[in-house]
Amino acid sequence: MSYAVGVVTTPATRTEQVYDLLRSDLLNGVLQPGQKLKMVELTERFGVSQSVIREALTRLTEQGLLVATPQRGFRVRDLSIADIAELTETRVEIESLAMRLAVQRGDLQWETGILAAHHRLERTPVTRDDGTVSEDWSIEHRDFHQALLTGCGNRRLESVANSLRDSAELYRRWYWVLTDDHQRDLAREHRQLKELALARDADRAIEVLTEHVDRAPSLLIAYAREHGLDDLTPPPTPTPATGT
Repeated sequence: MSYAVGVVTTPATRTEQVYDLLRSDLLNGVLQPGQKLKMVELTERFGVSQSVIREALTRLTEQGLLVATPQRGFRVRDLSIADIAELTETRVEIESLAMRLAVQRGDLQWETGILAAHHRLERTPVTRDDGTVSEDWSIEHRDFHQALLTGCGNRRLESVANSLRDSAELYRRWYWVLTDDHQRDLAREHRQLKELALARDADRAIEVLTEHVDRAPSLLIAYAREHGLDDLTPPPTPTPATGT
């Protein structure tokens, strides 16, 4: 597969374009778990210098999407059953706590935010014409889950929940590409979450949320075991971005 990078004027712009295309390949399963990225091939593919490629790969490594090894270059992060399980367990605990507090503390603005976010999510197609996950849907999906928890009234708790959800994005995309669960009724799950939150039914909302969060990781773990993809070693913690 090849791409025309297009007319650009600065190295920063070229890096951004390469970064965006590689990130899309990672999230949509074009680049497989554990696959090595060869510098020469990438420079030829994009028609840019090795320094531009290296900068884009370094950014992806800082986000935990790639792994950099001295003298061996860059490769796609491996599937790690241990990491998936630990990340999912932590997400369920943190998001459940935030959901319970949001149901208890959420005001009219919180309710309105949930309704608006769900309205946008419900009207955004999940996939594009080529079958890959729509980036627009991914954004609306993120915003809906953030809207559910924002009523908790604890910005630190929200920040942790959002960070964990971001960390799960690559695994979530691999679940979509690698597992056979495309008949899942995501619209119904999100509608349930909206209705239960607005009904202030914390126990049932947390039950549905737990099932919703756990489904993709469980199937991805089963796939990894079936195909012998588990590297048994959790990936390194992504480097926090500076200046934020």
